[in-house]
Amino acid sequence: MQSNISKFTLRIDTELLLKFHYVAEYNGRSANLELNKLIKKQVTEFERTVEQVPSDWLEEKLQA
Repeated sequence: MQSNISKFTLRIDTELLLKFHYVAEYNGRSANLELNKLIKKQVTEFERTVEQVPSDWLEEKLQA
């Protein structure tokens, strides 16, 4: 069964990552959920102010 959840490796300064974990914990979320929330917010803002991500672009990337 194929999942629609992707894994992503992030290279980040250790102190910044620890601070991010603190912020996530403060907000009652795991670092993963906090990052998901921030990414969704960024994409929503981009699509609201710049343009919608083209569906044909998405489809091409999903097929790769």
